[in-house]
Amino acid sequence: MLINKNWKIQHFDVGQVRDLTIADPNYIDHFWIPAKVPGDVHSILREKKLIDDPFFGYNDLKSKWVEEKVWWYRTEFTFDKNNLDKDERLELIFEGLDTFATVYLNGVELGTTENMFISHTFDVTREIVDGRNVLAVKFNPVSYQLKEKEKNYWAGFGKDRIWARKAQYHFGWDWGPQILTVGIWKEVRLEKRKIAKIESVYARTLDLKDSRAIVQIDIYTKNFVKGKSLQAEVTLKDREQQFFQTVNIDQNRATLTFNIDNPNLWWTHDLGEPNLYQLSVVLKWEGEVLDTYQTEIGIRTVEVMKRDREGNPRFTFVLNGVEIFAKGANWIPIDSFLGSVPESRYRHLIQLAKEANMNMLRVWGGGIYEKDIFYQECNRQGILVWQDFMFACALYPDYNRDYMENVREEVISVIKRLRNHPCIALWCGNNENDWLYEVEHAAGKIHTPFYGEKIYHELIPELLEELDPSRPYWPSSPYGGNDHNSQEEGDRHNWQVWHGNVEPRKFGQNLGQNISVEGVSFRNYKKDRTRFCSEFGMHASANRYTLEKNLPDGTFYWGSDELAYRNKDFHHEKGLLLMEGYTGIPKNIEEYMNYSMLTQAEGLKYGMEHYRRNKPQTSGALIWQLNDCWPGTSWSMIDYYLLPKASYYYSKKFNAPLLYTLEHDPGDDLHLWVVNDRLEDVKDTLVFEVFRFNGELVYSKEFLIHVKGNASVQIASLTEAEVLQGNPAEQVVVRLKSLNKKAEENYYYLRNHKDLQLPKAKLQVKVMPEKQEVEIRTDCFARFVKLELPAEKIIFSDNFFDLLPSERKIIKIRHLDGKTISLDGLSVSAINGSA
Repeated sequence: MLINKNWKIQHFDVGQVRDLTIADPNYIDHFWIPAKVPGDVHSILREKKLIDDPFFGYNDLKSKWVEEKVWWYRTEFTFDKNNLDKDERLELIFEGLDTFATVYLNGVELGTTENMFISHTFDVTREIVDGRNVLAVKFNPVSYQLKEKEKNYWAGFGKDRIWARKAQYHFGWDWGPQILTVGIWKEVRLEKRKIAKIESVYARTLDLKDSRAIVQIDIYTKNFVKGKSLQAEVTLKDREQQFFQTVNIDQNRATLTFNIDNPNLWWTHDLGEPNLYQLSVVLKWEGEVLDTYQTEIGIRTVEVMKRDREGNPRFTFVLNGVEIFAKGANWIPIDSFLGSVPESRYRHLIQLAKEANMNMLRVWGGGIYEKDIFYQECNRQGILVWQDFMFACALYPDYNRDYMENVREEVISVIKRLRNHPCIALWCGNNENDWLYEVEHAAGKIHTPFYGEKIYHELIPELLEELDPSRPYWPSSPYGGNDHNSQEEGDRHNWQVWHGNVEPRKFGQNLGQNISVEGVSFRNYKKDRTRFCSEFGMHASANRYTLEKNLPDGTFYWGSDELAYRNKDFHHEKGLLLMEGYTGIPKNIEEYMNYSMLTQAEGLKYGMEHYRRNKPQTSGALIWQLNDCWPGTSWSMIDYYLLPKASYYYSKKFNAPLLYTLEHDPGDDLHLWVVNDRLEDVKDTLVFEVFRFNGELVYSKEFLIHVKGNASVQIASLTEAEVLQGNPAEQVVVRLKSLNKKAEENYYYLRNHKDLQLPKAKLQVKVMPEKQEVEIRTDCFARFVKLELPAEKIIFSDNFFDLLPSERKIIKIRHLDGKTISLDGLSVSAINGSA
């Protein structure tokens, strides 16, 4: 029975009223505010127009009062207690309470909670009454709850947050605002129990070889009555096979195995089909059904290879015995207001990741353990998940017994909830805590022990060994080597680009910064020989629609304070320096949007192609970051309104399984590479072409290629003099293409964008509303052709592309919700021209 309806909310000052007064069933709440559950207080107030949209202008500051109040939720429901047998009991389950809550039923306190990440269950068999029942939940302000806590050791983004088992980014981060949400953010249920219930189920692939899989199912029960003989009926099936067993429960546990010949394995979408099996467990007593459990599982093995056969350091994910290159991005929470996010938003983002040829997403450790829909979609769409535990950029009080008991309960709950998802490839203890502690300690900025170390190096691995030994654990990200951010071992966060970190370094050395054009340049990626780059990226503007929607009138211009407020990063000059080196400094808002997006797109292309060429020494690269939690300016590839930036459209090409790529910097020789992430060999003809911007072909050469599966090979080197044929490097574009259309076309420039001598292009645009298509031609080379519509969730088949005058481009347009789109407001332009 769901209890999601008829909720109301109201706020009070701390200490204004007695709790039992508000919790009393007879308390009159007629004038309270109707509320949605699941949801959050800010979203409710926004919908009722009691606060202005916190994302618009400076409105997040105007709504700070919400965080300082005590908030009460109340609802009532009817229950027929006459239908409750004497040996039955009732459990009230809150799937998510954000965060410091006290729960009352009919005026009786059931308990308190202080962890947003886990569910909370209360036995209400005695408290529930026949007929009308009143449920009330009190939320204390986060600031009030934490005011007496110690704040005398290091934490980025505010020291209060370390004591709160709440999404850490809610306290503000360098890509999102500080908005301390509050409320019932997941479902509320009342469930009837009799004799026993299924406490958890654990399904894992024990062995996989010679076309045969052994799948083990562990069933754990919680018994309310002793001495009862319980059985579990277990069904495992897919579209071709079905398996069934009955097993007795002994001491609250049962274990069984299925031997499956020729199983349909779970693969990432780029290597095969993400096949899923339906698992059903029915708990019975003397033929009566007591409880059921259903989920989808995948038959697969996953491990991380840390040494190759010669003993060299590696960090390579191995799926079903196959070494893979992990291509993807970091996933941050998809909204500041998590309780109000529709499931469709998850489906859209994960689908977009798949369409960009990503095969891994990293759930970053300063957000949340994601909702079930996230993992279900990754299972179904064949995307691996690197799963952080929720500790980021801070020291955490592992010396405090109450805190550690809270964390222990959290870790156990999270492991049990997530361990059956085949998409999860790795558990990781934290984000950057080990690295930053050592860096800050070496610099003399930290003088305390490494608080939190017991969590990541003792508690979590011990619990994983017991509860989920089926997948690897990694203590932190980055981690490994002589410097936890080493290029030599483990994984690495490359923040030489953008933040200007001076690397490599070793333990005990200061971490320098070079905030200059050269220091932050994306061309520094070529120096990185990492084994696995789990973070790298740079800023770009949000799309025009997103900015215009959230900037007050008269502030949509380059240099406005309101535009700068969209950027939560420190030292805004880093973005200017990055653009100065590649595009030049923007002079207006149009140039800012174009230049920042072009720099991000070309920079991520440069980095990802470098890492991919370096396989297998480098075995993965995850861009920071895929998405946004608010309509701001950040590292994201897709902005808050699900409008992809230029880098997203680039990523569809630089992540393609078969990549023809050019290694080159201005003035250097040109090295041609083929990267093949497919498992089968590739035979093709690679065509290397050089065009003047007027469309004249000045150089062409064909290369017959035969590249083995899962390999990266350099196939040729050319000099600039040879390919230019006497033409200025500033006036040509290079194209790599597959003669047999096996790979995406790839465009390169022999000089930085600011040095190119681009002509003025005139675009011819033919709009076909009935087909939801646009045809584009140009009279001379058009750089960075951009299509814009003033709406959210608009996806183009391609965008921010280059176009030669002898060719045309047909662009299909779709709405993520499947709606027909009006093309009346369509705008088409290039960085060097317009329609």
